[in-house]
Amino acid sequence: MLLVIDVGNSHSVFGLYRGRSLVQCWRLSTSRHRTSDEYGILVRQLFETAGLDPGGIEGCIIACVVPPMLPIVVEMVKRYADLEPLVVGPGIRTGMPILMEQPREVGADRIVNAVAAYDRVGDAVIVVDFGTATTFDAVSGRGEYLGGIICPGIAISAEALFQRASKLPRVEIVRPSRVIGRNTVACIQSGLVFGYVGLIEGLVTRIREEAGAPEMKVIATGGLSRLFAEESSLIDAHDENLTLSGLRLLHERNVRDPE
Repeated sequence: MLLVIDVGNSHSVFGLYRGRSLVQCWRLSTSRHRTSDEYGILVRQLFETAGLDPGGIEGCIIACVVPPMLPIVVEMVKRYADLEPLVVGPGIRTGMPILMEQPREVGADRIVNAVAAYDRVGDAVIVVDFGTATTFDAVSGRGEYLGGIICPGIAISAEALFQRASKLPRVEIVRPSRVIGRNTVACIQSGLVFGYVGLIEGLVTRIREEAGAPEMKVIATGGLSRLFAEESSLIDAHDENLTLSGLRLLHERNVRDPE
């Protein structure tokens, strides 16, 4: 089995593959205060609850965008799985040219998403990832990473409203029944949901125009991907496990042949 780990700013996702099938997936809060032992014990408990044997793990790959977390997770894998994990970063074989001015600046998760999306579509594609930040990543029809866009995430925007506007409450991020809100909560929800739909569609249109690829497919991923995929006609598909799929692909390209 292959253990894939995506360490994000808010959550860390652990996935377990048997061949090319995702057999289990766990989402944990990312905490810099947990030790490698605490993570190791927690992951072992998750395996036991799912009726899985940690001894069956034969490989591991990690993508991490929180630098202080990387040594903690690497040490956890070494101690509790007795493996040297592959870490997504400079020098790893992605099979995808990175056309950024400073390729090393691109987040590991964004490259992983781009690899997975291009493998799925086989043509020009845009990935919209709804994480702590909302990111857009563009891949050409030749499989080149063209670059992207970083926006404040929807949860960050909602929290900023609560923190900076004294009379505005925290709200649940759900689709309101109408665009024109008739109470404060509905007004905020409309601005967040429909406002982000406008942001998504506006940026996707501009990316397609600049890339000269009006038919670029769009794949949404991240925790809120389903909500926005349902709201925007420009999103062709949503895949909450896109990053995990990309990690599996990169492990195949760097460590072993596909099964």
